[in-house]
Order: sequence, then structure tokens, then C-alpha cells
Amino acid sequence: MSKYKFEWQKGYGAFTHSHSQIDPVAKYIMSQEDHHKKKPFKKEYFEILEKNNVEFKEEYVFEFFSDIYDWN
Repeated sequence: MSKYKFEWQKGYGAFTHSHSQIDPVAKYIMSQEDHHKKKPFKKEYFEILEKNNVEFKEEYVFEFFSDIYDWN
């Protein structure tokens, strides 16, 4: 907790990987455009949250992009 006010959105998500996963993570990032032609980012993100037992309310997860992108 910080004594300074810091807020730019109501929620956040953070995921970490071990040092041994650098190569697979880099390959994933480099192929994201092609990867998301097969599976939309939003679907994959929800799968990651569910796989890791992260509680969330679907209506809030991508609300900040709702006017910009079609996430479905």
C-alpha cells in the first residue's frame, strides 16, 4: 500500500513467469497477431483467469475497451 494516491483504472491483472519461461513467452509475444487470428484475446484472457482460479466479473474485465474494439 502506498501513501500516495495512484489509480488509473478500477482493477488490474498481472501474471508472472519464471526465468526458465523467457523463450516460450517471447515466442508467444512475437506470434500474437497470428495466434489471435485463431483464438481471440478476450477468450484466451478469460481462460487464463479461470485456469488460475482468479475471481472476476466478466462485465468489468474489458469495459474500458468496449467503445474502441470488438473483443468478441
